[in-house]
Amino acid sequence: MKNKNHIRSLCECGVFIAAAIALSFAELDLWLQGGSISLTMIPIVIMAVRWGPVWGVVTGLVFGTLKCLIGGHMEWGFISVMLDYTLAYGAVGLAGVFKRRERGAVCGVILGAFCRFIIHFISGVTIYAITMPTELYGNMYSNAAIYSVVYNGAYMLINCVIAVIILGILTKPLKKYLTGADLK
Repeated sequence: MKNKNHIRSLCECGVFIAAAIALSFAELDLWLQGGSISLTMIPIVIMAVRWGPVWGVVTGLVFGTLKCLIGGHMEWGFISVMLDYTLAYGAVGLAGVFKRRERGAVCGVILGAFCRFIIHFISGVTIYAITMPTELYGNMYSNAAIYSVVYNGAYMLINCVIAVIILGILTKPLKKYLTGADLK
């Protein structure tokens, strides 16, 4: 039974990576230096809540890397790719700490979005600080940390709210799936 579940989790991982990639083509790019509104966290969170944090992180890592390669987002180098794509989406997979809990998807997306925000914040302070406007709203953006919180927080909060609403709606219809009742 364990081998059967391992094969099933591997196959589902591929399906959810593909779903996240498909959803990434419908994202809304409103920010000048990156960051977008999309539904890509939802498949990663579903995978994580169903199979746990290890599978969730693997799903996020693979998706983030593929998203970067498919989108050609290599402008700022390897470290930027690792932070803004691979590690950021891998962090979403930490939603799996709520594995098979009744409201795990909603709690997981909040945790995953927060963890992803932290990675983007670090990237903003360390890499993208050079893109920070200096004459916008007085001296509000004279600090790279404040700029990174405002910039990354704006789109991450919107992504989190949208994902919470959608996963909140899907929790009841997917209850057996999310709690693993179909695996027994």
